[in-house]
Amino acid sequence: MKTRIAVAIATALICVPPGVAAGEAEAEKWITNEFQPSTLSKAQQMEEMAWFIKAAAPFKGMEINVLSETIPTHEYESKTLTKAFEEITGIKVNHQLLGEGEVVQAVQTQMQTGRNLYDAYINDSDLIGTHSRLQLAVNLTDWMAGEGKDVTNPMLDVDDFIGKSFTTGPDGKLYQLPDQQFANLYWFRKDWFDRPELKKRFKEKYGYELGVPVNWSAYEDIAQFFSEDVKEIDGVRIYGHMDYGKRAPDLGWRMTDAWLSMAGAGDKGLPNGVPVDEWGIRMEKGSCNPVGASVTRGGAANGPAAVYAIRKWDEWLRKYAPPGAASYDFYQSLPALSQGNVAQQIFWYTAFTASMVAPKSEGNNTVDDAGMPMWRMAPSPHGPYWEEGQKLGYQDAGSWTLFKSTPIDRRKAAWLYAQFVVSKTLDVKKSHVGLTFIRDSTIRDKSFTERAPKLGGLVEFYRSPDRVLWTPTGINVPDYPKLAQIWWQQIGDVNSGAFTPQQAMDRLASEMDVTMGRMQAADEKAKVYGGCGPRLNEEKDASYWLDRPGSPKAKLANEKPKGETIDYDELVKRWQKAG
Repeated sequence: MKTRIAVAIATALICVPPGVAAGEAEAEKWITNEFQPSTLSKAQQMEEMAWFIKAAAPFKGMEINVLSETIPTHEYESKTLTKAFEEITGIKVNHQLLGEGEVVQAVQTQMQTGRNLYDAYINDSDLIGTHSRLQLAVNLTDWMAGEGKDVTNPMLDVDDFIGKSFTTGPDGKLYQLPDQQFANLYWFRKDWFDRPELKKRFKEKYGYELGVPVNWSAYEDIAQFFSEDVKEIDGVRIYGHMDYGKRAPDLGWRMTDAWLSMAGAGDKGLPNGVPVDEWGIRMEKGSCNPVGASVTRGGAANGPAAVYAIRKWDEWLRKYAPPGAASYDFYQSLPALSQGNVAQQIFWYTAFTASMVAPKSEGNNTVDDAGMPMWRMAPSPHGPYWEEGQKLGYQDAGSWTLFKSTPIDRRKAAWLYAQFVVSKTLDVKKSHVGLTFIRDSTIRDKSFTERAPKLGGLVEFYRSPDRVLWTPTGINVPDYPKLAQIWWQQIGDVNSGAFTPQQAMDRLASEMDVTMGRMQAADEKAKVYGGCGPRLNEEKDASYWLDRPGSPKAKLANEKPKGETIDYDELVKRWQKAG
């Protein structure tokens, strides 16, 4: 083995000038001590690292700055992988961590000013519509084949990335490279659901089995059952639902991420509905020009399905969540589950699996004494407006983005770091730390087959064909930073009682149209959005659109059909058979 490693290094470094070959010993150290397990053999890992050493030689001694949000995956990159990269390549990386909203703000500032605040960003693929239109981000497809070819890893294997479709623009070009990915899935206390006495009581009251809810009707019944009928388990007051409602930017993400898509507000189509997406924005097939968010313009942001979704969010939060949940933000609601007093959450981000499998000694009351989770994750239930062929929820795909405002040498150095932290050499190990899968080869690795029983269904989900139904914000959204900030304020007004769900969504849709109208004017005047900015439809009576097939959808006579559930173990068997 050592002979093969030495040959690989020598081959890769044969053309490297004297004095820049340092790093092979460091690479071997990191491979042996940190980058295991891997889908690559140690010889293949050394081959890949040897390429990085050679490609980084012109930038040795450089110091670069990158930015991402704070989640366990990026903490590992910031604390550990920057050290590895510097020792192996000689390039120092300051990997800063901030909240998601602050990352978006920094991205927006760099786009608006042209100042090079950071040399690369890990920002949500939700900005794909923005990046592909404004043309301020580097087109990675052309970059890898042209200006950045000399610093593009021949072992990168872009087709191995499961989120590649999320980071591809309407022109078919790749604008972002996934670094981490996580889905919002249903979370529940399987140990409680499996209790015979509770199963018996539930069936007697509701007429069907207690299990994983397939629709929102069942979710609501289960929430009511645990909050109002069961009330207490093992001496602890328990609740049937968890969510958050603090008037802050992350409240907007709750809705744009998945809430409306789960209810069924958009059209059929993957990764996003066509012509109407889960934001309620309409963009006709074959076009790159959004035409409106209001029902009167053919959108669905204030349609019956969207209003129903917001009404249920508010109602469940008030009725079935623990006291104080309405004042929680995103970051407060997620660790609250570890207290062990919540039966289920309609969507919970799998990025936090790592903290939910922490031992009991660290205050996690949802694992047993042996560290096995007493909870499971499963597909989120869908609302009454949802139809087969629609997306069912959200996946976050935090993705590397380069900007044209970054000097070419710094951009190349940052691109090397970006590829390093997603490389096959270390991706399996990084995925074991953060549990945010980006590569299909990693998901299939035997180490995750062995670890799967301790991860509550995460591995089974990502190996299943169902994973394609969870997707990020897509290309219908022409400018994510400008439009996303509108959501939380209007939704917050529902939680406060200032407006009804219908009033709030009417205001939201109207503000989105006004904002897109400004984008249209800028695009028509100066091609700010490359000719792909909004072109708003003239307003028509809502009935014109509601009477047509697809989204926006007319109000249903019955928004609560009979509850439907599925046995969790049967669900997993179905996944395993299909996967």
